[in-house]
Amino acid sequence: MSEHRVRVTQDSGSRWRRRAGEYQTLAEALAAAEPGDTVTVRPGVFRENVLLDKAVTVLPAEGPGTVRIDPPAGVPLTVTAAATVRDLVIEGFNSSAAAVRIAGPEADATLIGCRVDTHSAVGVEVAEQARAQLIGCTVSNPSGLGLRLRGAATAQIDECEVTEAGQAGLAVLEGATARLNRCRLHHAVGAGVLLADPGSLAELTGCELYEIKGSGVQAEAKAVGRLTDCSVHRVTGNGLTLDTEAALHLVDCRLHELPENAADLRDRATLTLERSTVRAFGRGALSVWDAGTRATATSCVIEDSTGDYPAIWVSDGARLALADCTLQNLPDALFVLDRDSRADVTDTSFSEIRSSAVSVSSGANVALERCRVRAAGTGLWFRDHGSGGLLTDCEISDVATGVIVTKGADPVLRDCVVRGSTEAAVYVSAQGRGSFEDCRAVQGKGFGFHVIDGCRTVLTRCRAEQNARAGFEFAEPGPVVEACTSDDVPAATTAPARSTALAAAPALAESVPGPRSAQLTSGPALVAPPQITPIPDCRPADEALGELDALIGLATVKQEVRTLIDLISVGRRRRQAGLKAPSLRRHLVFTGSPGTGKTTVARLYGEILASLGVLQRGHLVEVARVDLVGEHIGSTAIRTQAAFDQARGGVLFIDEAYTLAPEDGARDFGREAIDTLVKLMEDHRDEVVVIVAGYTAEMERFLSSNPGVSSRFSRTIAFPDYTDAELLEIARTQAVEHEYHLAEATEQALLGHFATLHRGPSFGNGRTARQVFETMIERHAMRVAQLADPSTEDLQLLVPADLPLPRG
Repeated sequence: MSEHRVRVTQDSGSRWRRRAGEYQTLAEALAAAEPGDTVTVRPGVFRENVLLDKAVTVLPAEGPGTVRIDPPAGVPLTVTAAATVRDLVIEGFNSSAAAVRIAGPEADATLIGCRVDTHSAVGVEVAEQARAQLIGCTVSNPSGLGLRLRGAATAQIDECEVTEAGQAGLAVLEGATARLNRCRLHHAVGAGVLLADPGSLAELTGCELYEIKGSGVQAEAKAVGRLTDCSVHRVTGNGLTLDTEAALHLVDCRLHELPENAADLRDRATLTLERSTVRAFGRGALSVWDAGTRATATSCVIEDSTGDYPAIWVSDGARLALADCTLQNLPDALFVLDRDSRADVTDTSFSEIRSSAVSVSSGANVALERCRVRAAGTGLWFRDHGSGGLLTDCEISDVATGVIVTKGADPVLRDCVVRGSTEAAVYVSAQGRGSFEDCRAVQGKGFGFHVIDGCRTVLTRCRAEQNARAGFEFAEPGPVVEACTSDDVPAATTAPARSTALAAAPALAESVPGPRSAQLTSGPALVAPPQITPIPDCRPADEALGELDALIGLATVKQEVRTLIDLISVGRRRRQAGLKAPSLRRHLVFTGSPGTGKTTVARLYGEILASLGVLQRGHLVEVARVDLVGEHIGSTAIRTQAAFDQARGGVLFIDEAYTLAPEDGARDFGREAIDTLVKLMEDHRDEVVVIVAGYTAEMERFLSSNPGVSSRFSRTIAFPDYTDAELLEIARTQAVEHEYHLAEATEQALLGHFATLHRGPSFGNGRTARQVFETMIERHAMRVAQLADPSTEDLQLLVPADLPLPRG
């Protein structure tokens, strides 16, 4: 039948031996072909078992899909040599064998554009140290495995699709190696990718695994997998299942829409995640079980759980490490339980956590450094005996309860802050212990540090400020307190901490505790209560105000600042007295020319607010446009956020703020800085005072650049230019500070010099006075250097000749 004829085309090296020919069957053609020949096949269905044992190329004469190999039994296509097959359709029905088998150490097969559409034990098998390359192929095998590599075989699989597999889409076994690039594996059963046995390796890049009845990737028995830029989603089991010392490493991957665990690790398995996202999981993001099992995540995002389970579960002696990760919108974030279980977490944020951000129980241990918890039911809960850990430089904000320590747990917290808790910032009960060093509880609606049941909690250099009920509350003697301070202790005395006797209460329930109602009694404590002293001022407000008053000129500025300070001080005292206080906006606009003292006044303003307890530190962070505006979309918001974070607890001073809103800057990135700043000022209105400064007219344009800008600033303070007499006074102050003396004639000459200066936009005011003084010092040095034996008076006295030469 001519439609089944095949043609053998000789390569250039064999033309002298024989001609090209046509044959009735593939077997005849292949028998006649020699290494390097091409076998072209006319359209049709070949009921043959094809064996490629020579380095030949087989391809259809009339394009993809026109030639089908479908024998009644056996293996449709076997390759044992360096052969190439293009655009064929391989079918077959063999429940005990593969549709395509590439086997033997001499096999080096290349399949391009082939479609394996079969009902066999395996779609394509590469075995017995064979090598294979599949490019643009499709494998469908509802009766068994899609692809199987075993016996130390190697395969490179590019842009292929494995679908409708009755078992795993890809199985890599017995020390084989598979490398997949931009492939899709879907509608498989058991696993998308199955890895097993020591030495087995699968590397997937840009691949997608989905619609799997089972796990996306299942690795076991010391097998290793590496996934880069891959997606695993819409599976019925776990996204990743690891067992028996298997190891998976994922980089830039996405795991989502998973009804069970995104990753389940057991029996000394190892998982490493880098820059990957895990979301929309029904049970857990990471479930890490058993001693020797370890999971590590770096720069990853875990979010949007669809179930009611902890996102990360570490138990039975397992280990977890998180670095620079984000966990958000979860029922519980991290549970660590059982002796020898441990989690090390650095630079990680937890937000929108409905219950506990971190829970430690049954003797487990955690170490958290520079972590942030925001908007959670409980920040951290150390539940029972042996449970503990070390927390360093962590911040917990907008939670019901910041830290709970119960039933013998004993963590150590250093340099941590709990901000804005609705109940207690720190709550210790039921024989809990805990050591708190240099920790702060601020702006809470309940108690700052609340210790009951006589717990032997150790508090060292802790600070409580602006807590609605009290800074420190100890129901019974027990806590050990050293050098702690609170703003609810009268400044005139070192009164002891509140020591109210609470009514008997039941043991702490397994839920976040509600606030306790204190039953006050007048009975004396059995032992001397701990001593809590008032918050020490960084510098008394009177000293900072005194420095403000000592500034030259600026009479209206001083009056404006004093008015603000009086309003804030009285408002704070009204709150302490249980009265309503006006909600003052403390952000300011400073207008005026350069050198008029705006930065100096901003620094003093921050110090005064800190001394009054309004700001935590009162430090000044000065920035300009170059510090806030980036070169590309998105970088400006990052820079602005960083500057704002640096100023937390103090003053953010933005000089020449009008440059963020240039007149012709409709597409300027400065607008992004303004928008970001407005939102940050609203979200953290009590944490930072923002002062914007610049020329008067230009600042009016800045205030109108964004609808929210003008509403964020309470008032504008105008800084007038210095008069000639005030500039002379600045020069006098500089002379005294540097141990020089101005002759009377010199002062008169200076006054005349200042009167001649042009007062345009470039005039530097106080800066100009200092520059003139520096020039006088230089001219004095040149003059005195000519004297053979200058006296002390010569070395100090500035004369009219030392003034700068008049400009021509």
